[in-house]
Amino acid sequence: MLSGGERALTSIALLFAISQVHPPPFIILDETDAALDESNSRKYGDMVEALAKHSQLILITHNRETMSRAGILYGVTMGGDGVSKLLSVKFDEAVATAK
Repeated sequence: MLSGGERALTSIALLFAISQVHPPPFIILDETDAALDESNSRKYGDMVEALAKHSQLILITHNRETMSRAGILYGVTMGGDGVSKLLSVKFDEAVATAK
């Protein structure tokens, strides 16, 4: 009787556990956190940080909690002229610039 988010988190935990045994050089995760609520997103973020110690990660997400744990964010935005632009933000540089 698990919720959708709990089932997703259980599946993700199994994948992460397998990755801990034999860490691959990099992992790409696409919207694996979409079904998670705020509480489970924090748990997911903790697992991602642990996994990032052994592998490079590329995460595709819209989840604020997951994005807050990233070192660099890449995104695509569209201006009023309808032209897409790529952007990247390094959190360390952004904090230094903000000060």
